[in-house]
Amino acid sequence: MGSTEDLDHPQIILQYSNGFLVSKVMFTACELGVFDLLLESGKPLPSDTIAARLGTSTTGMERLLDACVGLKLLAVELTQGGALYRNTEVSNTYLTKSSPKSQYHIMMYYSNTVYLCWHYLADAVREGRNQYERAFGISSTDPFGAMYSSEEEMVKFMAGQNSVWSICGRDVLAAFDLSSFTQIYDLGG
Repeated sequence: MGSTEDLDHPQIILQYSNGFLVSKVMFTACELGVFDLLLESGKPLPSDTIAARLGTSTTGMERLLDACVGLKLLAVELTQGGALYRNTEVSNTYLTKSSPKSQYHIMMYYSNTVYLCWHYLADAVREGRNQYERAFGISSTDPFGAMYSSEEEMVKFMAGQNSVWSICGRDVLAAFDLSSFTQIYDLGG
């Protein structure tokens, strides 16, 4: 940012200030099941059909779908009967639950846990400690307490970790010479 033009239109500042909106659109579409429905349908669907099948408002769903089109998570085909929405290849690969490379579970962990904790970032900086107590009502001294508070929560957290491993695990393993080992144990989960 060295020019006057950069100061007249601070694109990077606007991009940063709106960054969380992009994440939340993607998280919401995953949570509501938009990508899974479109994959299962096998054909493009209109927004009112998607809304009806997912139990949402038609107006809200149409806005969400259009935002996903803008993010290139969905594609839209305009017909005489209206707009028909379908997944992009990236959504089919990473945002549907049934894909071997699905990132759905880590998206839900980020949406329901990380996103909420970051709401309290200023407090974390002031106090120098995590904000699990404010966010979830559990002791800040036990940050894993929320993840392991029930078998359901533990399974969700582990599914999130496994989803990340499905796309970067090979790279992690390739970064180390493990040829002298016959077994590997992941003690961290």
